[in-house]
Amino acid sequence: MTSNTFPPPTSARHDTDSGTDSSGAADRDEAEEFLRRFHAEQPDQPVPLSRRLREVRAAIDTKGTYRHTRDELAFGARVAWRNSRRCIGRLYWNSLRVVDCRDATTPEEIHQHLREHLRQATNGGRVRPMISVFAPDAPGKPAPRVWNDQLIRYAGHRLEDGTVLGDAAYVDFTDLVRRFGWRDPEGPFDILPWLIDAPDDKPQLFDVPRELVLEVEIAHPHCPGIADLGLRWHAVPAISNMSLRVGGMDYPLAPFNGWYMGTEIGARNLVDEGRYNLLRDVAACFDMDTSEESTLWRDRALIELNVAVLHSFRAAGVRITDHHTESRRFLTHLAKEERQGRTVPTDWSWIVPPVSGGITPVFHRYYDDADQRPNFYPNDPAHYDDSFHHGCPHRQ
Repeated sequence: MTSNTFPPPTSARHDTDSGTDSSGAADRDEAEEFLRRFHAEQPDQPVPLSRRLREVRAAIDTKGTYRHTRDELAFGARVAWRNSRRCIGRLYWNSLRVVDCRDATTPEEIHQHLREHLRQATNGGRVRPMISVFAPDAPGKPAPRVWNDQLIRYAGHRLEDGTVLGDAAYVDFTDLVRRFGWRDPEGPFDILPWLIDAPDDKPQLFDVPRELVLEVEIAHPHCPGIADLGLRWHAVPAISNMSLRVGGMDYPLAPFNGWYMGTEIGARNLVDEGRYNLLRDVAACFDMDTSEESTLWRDRALIELNVAVLHSFRAAGVRITDHHTESRRFLTHLAKEERQGRTVPTDWSWIVPPVSGGITPVFHRYYDDADQRPNFYPNDPAHYDDSFHHGCPHRQ
């Protein structure tokens, strides 16, 4: 599971095509389908399928919802990763560590669980796949959310000359948390605080403890000028505004992470024009001729920055993968799933890496792009205005 952020699409929780229900009521047919799959793939259960189906039907009929067992929740979260058609790292889906946080209700309790998620996921640099699942939506009781799209993001500061210091994609969110009282140092890599929205409280701001954020300084093995740029990036890509859909129920706060694929940092976050936009700075470090496009300076600078990212993470002992290795691992995943008689839903445009895509083995293939559940879906984009409505995106 690598990271990357989804753009702000229509929320699956309110999209009639997705079959979800914004009222918080569980979908009975989807619940039954999930339970049958769970018992088929995990047959050694203490409660027989027939009895469990009766329990769930009765709960939905009387209360509009039901409660997953811990085993059902863990299985559902892992299969949601297995079904995530935009993720290239699904070979490891069954190793996902699932933490049940459904009883956390206050912003303070949620904050403590998010801190613990970062601590466990970082694992001293040996980053491990992990998901923390909070309470689901229920009839008359919306679930908690965080307004951040990832647990670790850098601020974007509007400067008087119209430029942006930091991550340009987060200028609006930076302005929002300032209105909540955040006082930041206005540097290029200021970690944004968490804006936690619990149903019985106003949205509250919590700083992310610096000791829980492992960062890597970016240097090139052969070009000292890259280190002089003062670049760094964090170790854990934890997506936090995707709703986990399991058995006809939505868990809007279910932050999950894998580890980075180098291209996410070196070919998107640091170079996209709407992010740090550093390609020319990198080219200048190598004295590249940028006078015309035919010199292919962009391509050369992009490769060198990706070399720097992979080199830096490995030198720091922080887990990362490269796009060639991960492409081959994805084909291993395909083969394993086919042997189990399962299809692998795949969005070609997200699986093919943003660097050297044509020479990776995932390029010249046809994929089934069907939506399968359990799965992850984008929550509503946050409304960055004074109304503060409930609601709050692997590549932008």
